[in-house]
Amino acid sequence: MAANIAKVVYFETWMGGHAVEILTESDTVDLVHLVYGAEQASNEAELQTMHGYQVMPRTELDPRYLPDRAFIERMPNLLVACSTGAGYDMIDVDACTDNGIIVCNQSGTNNEAVAEHTFGLILGLSKKITAADRGMRAIDRMSRAGFTGNDIYGKTLGVVGIGHIGMRTAEIAKAFRMNVIAYDPYVDEDEVVKRGASKVDLETLFTTSDYISIHCPRSEETLGMISTAAFEKMKPTAYFISTARGGIHDEDALAKALEAKQLAGAGLDVWWEEPTPKDHPLLQFDNVIATPHHAGLTEEAMTNMGVWAAEQWIDIFEARVPPRLINPEAWPKFQDRFAERLGKRPPDLP
Repeated sequence: MAANIAKVVYFETWMGGHAVEILTESDTVDLVHLVYGAEQASNEAELQTMHGYQVMPRTELDPRYLPDRAFIERMPNLLVACSTGAGYDMIDVDACTDNGIIVCNQSGTNNEAVAEHTFGLILGLSKKITAADRGMRAIDRMSRAGFTGNDIYGKTLGVVGIGHIGMRTAEIAKAFRMNVIAYDPYVDEDEVVKRGASKVDLETLFTTSDYISIHCPRSEETLGMISTAAFEKMKPTAYFISTARGGIHDEDALAKALEAKQLAGAGLDVWWEEPTPKDHPLLQFDNVIATPHHAGLTEEAMTNMGVWAAEQWIDIFEARVPPRLINPEAWPKFQDRFAERLGKRPPDLP
């Protein structure tokens, strides 16, 4: 391998192989495939020489190769860590920044898939589709009595986090002529309006929404953000939806709120423990629709994830600014380390 070719490591499989095909043909990147079943010493030797680490989703990630601070600090050549999708909570961003390592994600690749899934949950709950389906499979000649649903026309959708997915969710809501409000402390009022919503504080969102949909990243700031106090503010006819990340809402608090009938139901694609055990308390409620963190797993989204990731890796190692940079504060130190290891210097950030 030539000195100026960067080594990128990934484990197991990578979203349909699109990234693999693109990077295998690249003259910029030497792509190395590792498997969890190999000797750890052998894997560790490869990792020690890598410049880029393509990190698997948390659900599939072997804890031995979790890019936490201890892992990062024993990788002397690591310049970049990238997540597979929009979420990057499995990467210790602070540790990367401290060590001059940039972090990138694939935000925007699965916004359509996740936003559509959100409305699948909203419609399933509102129309009691899942409850009726379960009943018909369990009860011979089941009566339709007790399965009266609700229209979503004219109702209020509260979006927490109006980035790529939240914005697309707001757009779909307009097709149902819903009123959309949003809480996002990092987006100003004018921009929230441009993204299809009215800006409100979190308390207003929880007290007035008929449907609350979570679309913010999991971070130290958002971990446990939706707790008992938030659920107590919800209307008893309202539904809680999360396709974001497990841990943003307190699962025990949600179970207690459902038991107390403080809300009408929940649609959940994300969990603190994934894969999720079937005896999980929230899986015992008939008014909860549960899916196994697969909202973003469509053929189209996986193609996007692979292609966008591959193109971003090529951008990075051709010394260009990546389009989805998470920690720009790491850039100056990253520039120096990149130049030392690969013999060229990336430009300053615009």
